[in-house]
Order: sequence, then C-alpha cells, then structure tokens
Amino acid sequence: MPLLALRNVSKSYGALKVTDGITLAVEAGQTLGILGPNGAGKTTLFNLISGDVGVDSGRVEYEGRDVTALKPHQRCRGGIGRSYQVPQPFGNMTVFENLVTAACFGGGQKEHEAWDTAVEVLEKTGLKSQANKPAGAMTLLNRKRLELARALATRPKLLLLDEIAGGLTEHEAKDLVNELKRIKAEGVTMIWIEHVVHALLSVADRLYVVNFGQKLAEGEPEAVMNNPEVRRVYMGLEG
Repeated sequence: MPLLALRNVSKSYGALKVTDGITLAVEAGQTLGILGPNGAGKTTLFNLISGDVGVDSGRVEYEGRDVTALKPHQRCRGGIGRSYQVPQPFGNMTVFENLVTAACFGGGQKEHEAWDTAVEVLEKTGLKSQANKPAGAMTLLNRKRLELARALATRPKLLLLDEIAGGLTEHEAKDLVNELKRIKAEGVTMIWIEHVVHALLSVADRLYVVNFGQKLAEGEPEAVMNNPEVRRVYMGLEG
C-alpha cells in the first residue's frame, strides 16, 4: 500500500484545466522528484495533496485512507508537511518561535513537546546559531532552511518540497542536498518539485514529469531524463 496515492485527480480554474487526470503513487521512504515547465501545474498538484485547494474530481489517499475532504490542518496533523516556493515565516518572530508555532499548530504537539521538537530541528537543519534571530532578518539560504525546518517541526511522514533550492548558490544547494539526504535516511517520504535538476537527481528515486497538467513521463531518473519527449518539452532539446 503506497503512503500517498492520487487517483485521476483533476482541477480547473474556469476553462483552464491545471491538473488533468493525474494518477500517481508514492511508497513510504521514497523520494519522488517532480519536473515540468513553468505553468505545468506542479504547485497546484501540491496544493491538492496538502488540501490548500480542493479537487474537482478524483481522490487523494494517504495511508490507505481517502483524505480528499480533509482540511489542510487535518492533513498536516496526519503527517503531511510542506514547504512553499516563497518562504513565508512569521517575520517578527524568532526562528525558535516559528518552529514552536509550527510544532504546536501544525503538528498538534503540546507546548513542552513543541519546545523539544524545535531544539531538535534547529540542530538538524543547522539553524541553532539563528535561533533567537527574527525570521524576517535572515538570508535567503536561512529562510529556505527555516521553511524546511518549519515543515519538519510538524513531524511529517510525507514532506512536500516546492522549489526549495531555487535562488541558492551552487555551494548552498549542495548543503541543502546533504540536509535532504539526512532527512531521507531517517525514513521521511518526500515529493520534491525542483528546477535545479542536478540537485533533484542526487536525491530522487523516481521522477514524474508534468506538462499542461498531465503526466508526460514517469520512472527511473536516468530513463526519464533520456526520454526524447522530456528532453524536447522540458529542456528544449531534440532527440
């Protein structure tokens, strides 16, 4: 039984069909990378999984249960955590306070437990030295780290990462990849949307490529990246 399954999921905005009959499954412990051109429907796919947006048709299953009708906070407390493409921390709160808030309200933890979780996540994500710094005063790299840390503070079984390497330098992206490898080694299942392809390929077990809201290709990373249609649509290459 997969940890997450989408069954023929579709979503439209007026006449625009942004997700069109998507079916996919992710096994526990696996990292699925999602690729596609801008406007292909990747972030909408995440919104449908997290519950930020409701499906028009189809079904979202998590741990074998139909969660299609559940609200975002219910899915989060059930173990679905996510980061957002543009980091949105509580800017006037410290890093530590952001993590405690995520653990309490996102993860449903009691306050004393949330404090312990925040300390643990600070250690794991390299943010310990930033703990008392206002989140709004952080560098882009550390805001990205905080976005990841806030998701981790909810203690997810499934982690959704939306272009978390975007805007980082080569060295920063490498640090982020090492961090994600450690998280993966702990058994956290991940779905990662990313345009920094070399970063994604160093972590992903499988790739799923979308175009115009539909599946273009799926499978082992090397096979997908060598797929002529993927090379044409996503990378602008022929053959």
